[in-house]
Amino acid sequence: MSHSSSSSAASVRGGPVGGYIRLMDQLSRYAAYLASVMFVAGVASICHMVFVRYVLGMSTSWQTEFTIFAVTGAMLMGSGYVLMTGGHVAITLLPDALGGASRKVMQLIAGLFGLAFCAALAYSSWLYVAEAWHGQWTTGTVWNPPLWPALLPVAVGASLLTLQYVAEILRGEA
Repeated sequence: MSHSSSSSAASVRGGPVGGYIRLMDQLSRYAAYLASVMFVAGVASICHMVFVRYVLGMSTSWQTEFTIFAVTGAMLMGSGYVLMTGGHVAITLLPDALGGASRKVMQLIAGLFGLAFCAALAYSSWLYVAEAWHGQWTTGTVWNPPLWPALLPVAVGASLLTLQYVAEILRGEA
């Protein structure tokens, strides 16, 4: 399944559906840029940790935890863009062999399953963020930051992925 943000269905389709598809494509692009920044921050944190530990001979307290949060958040923040561009792993042997309407039906069914899973993940993630916020949870480590900022990119990313699934289904490519 090869997608592109300039897919003919999105560029031809007007009205609210086309507007929604274009909006989600743009949001997914912006989220991917943010994911890139988060990933680079995680890599910089590891480099800092290596320098502090092995060059300066000092202990570290926050770098590993920050990297885990940054890279995990980046993975989910960029997931809508990956879906939009078809960069995910897909086994398309059977749909490609069938072609035509059968392929479209299989893509729709797979898209609906993906949408349901991502919607459940987004809902659960937001509940988890709310619990962490209201409970004033911390990580319980030496650094011990509040947990909700680390969980927020997971909830936002899962929500954007859910909304991008809707766009792909409307586009006719999921």
